Amino acid sequence: MRSAEDVLLLIDLQYDFMPGGALAVAHGDEVVPVANRLAQAFRNVVLTQDWHPAEHVSFAGNHAGRQPFETIALPYGEQVLWPTHCVQGTEGAALHRDLAVPHARAVIRKGHHANVDSYSAFLEADRTTPTGLAGYLRDLGVKRVYCCGLATDYCVAWSALDARAAGFETVMIEDASRAIDLNGSLATAWQQLSVAGVKRAQTAEVLSCAV
Repeated sequence: MRSAEDVLLLIDLQYDFMPGGALAVAHGDEVVPVANRLAQAFRNVVLTQDWHPAEHVSFAGNHAGRQPFETIALPYGEQVLWPTHCVQGTEGAALHRDLAVPHARAVIRKGHHANVDSYSAFLEADRTTPTGLAGYLRDLGVKRVYCCGLATDYCVAWSALDARAAGFETVMIEDASRAIDLNGSLATAWQQLSVAGVKRAQTAEVLSCAV
């Protein structure tokens, strides 16, 4: 069992990101059993859940004449337009039924503000609106954040970068994550993570407490 100063952050293991989902990540379902194994080694586990209103600004369908994966300028910066996904209360927004983490202490729902997207578990895409996760982890005495889930190059990477910026030691578990890799986004994400001092690890290393 890992130290009480460690937390496992399981990011967006929801049906719309699984094969066949509205915003499917290739082989995303392979992450679920790995996440279950990892969770058994952590006292502290937090889940995240994309949780959008139907009118969300990031949905291409809410912008006349726009297609998914185009970009637009919003007040907080450039925004990728996504297929409609993880709408509040829908099956696509539900956590995968095989995710077995009964001891998870918290679920952070993100992307619920209609006018701003949210990839990170810590901050909305406007980079100013907090989710409250950093304060929660500090109150628990957490010092190290282990991140994995979907997708490596978006929500997992953004969460890891923000965990590091918040002062936590941060580890990305590579084989417990899968990527979208849109226009080179995966390589860009790994470069940013490296520069920020985020460590890169495999599940076996984490389970052996070698990291």
